[in-house]
Amino acid sequence: MDFEYTPEQQQLRRAVREFAEAEIRPHVMEWDEAQTFPLEVIRRLAALGYMGAIFPEQWGGAGLGYIEYAIIIEELSRVDGSVGIILAAHTSLCANHIYKMGSDEQRRRYLPKLASGEWLGCWSLTEPEAGSDAAGTRTTAVREDHHWVLNGAKTFTTNAHYADVCVAMAVTDRGEGQHGISAFVIEKGTEGFRPGKKENKLGLRASATGEVIFENCRLPASHLLGKRGEGFVDSLKILDGGRISIAALAIGMAQGAYDAALNYSKLRKQFGRPISEFQAIQHKLVDMATELEAARLLTYRAGWALDQGRRVTRESAMAKLFASEAAVRIANEAVQIHGGYGFIKDYPVEKFYRDVKLCTIGEGTSEIQRLVIARQLLKD
Repeated sequence: MDFEYTPEQQQLRRAVREFAEAEIRPHVMEWDEAQTFPLEVIRRLAALGYMGAIFPEQWGGAGLGYIEYAIIIEELSRVDGSVGIILAAHTSLCANHIYKMGSDEQRRRYLPKLASGEWLGCWSLTEPEAGSDAAGTRTTAVREDHHWVLNGAKTFTTNAHYADVCVAMAVTDRGEGQHGISAFVIEKGTEGFRPGKKENKLGLRASATGEVIFENCRLPASHLLGKRGEGFVDSLKILDGGRISIAALAIGMAQGAYDAALNYSKLRKQFGRPISEFQAIQHKLVDMATELEAARLLTYRAGWALDQGRRVTRESAMAKLFASEAAVRIANEAVQIHGGYGFIKDYPVEKFYRDVKLCTIGEGTSEIQRLVIARQLLKD
């Protein structure tokens, strides 16, 4: 067992942290207040190779593993979770679904542009009536000669309004349940396909989340992604990796909140001395640091196992569950340590507090993670 990062991984962490501090931190609150999508920063991340971190070089990627990918997400989210989730949705959901399930022709067409960041991707599974019950999908795809015709709407799609490529699930065989849902890849500008309402969110406000709408959207038969009827089953496999990225997102934001609280506790004085000298504050910091390290170990273990080619349904769900709930607790304590100042936008912890809650909801709620883990435990 080796718990050390390699020199290359340590250098990657330093590089991403330096980028985030220089290019993202000065704009965080401005982007949050105005709900500004940080397109220029995303393009600079693309130039550094971060948009295609987990894909082989033959497809335009950086050829890195999930350990490195988690480091990238974590360090970006330590400064701004909005940037982290934009990258996560693009990489581990949209592009990864094409990489894992697509034909060679689909990989050739889409992956180089997605991995290079020339194109941005989104991934649409959730619907107004199909959230945790994703198998309740109502969007339909009907085969007509050499085309599929899609009708319906998806919601809570990260990057919906800026994506060049969308991977979406639709019902192709209503009577087959989970095995009647197929995946499709749709390009921006396709007739009958458009973004809908952009959501006004509690947190992660620089990340654009919204609807995608299909109105008699005609797709060539070649735009079916994977096998007919296997879209939902394939989505569950994609979510194994996606949950690692959400865990890394939570860890990054929790680290940012903890760092801010630790620094504040050393500077803030009450009763003539820094509040960090009081046992009540020390105990909070200890619990925060311990949960942070435990979350990180669970997450990087899952990433390591995925890099070994293992199925990580249990490991990724455990990492996502623990990291997201721990991050909410850590952000809450960070606000508490700041006292009244924690409630003010001049200090970063109020934004971490708003942002981090999404991690207990997105890509499967905590309640769904517990169901997933229970099934894995009882199957053994």
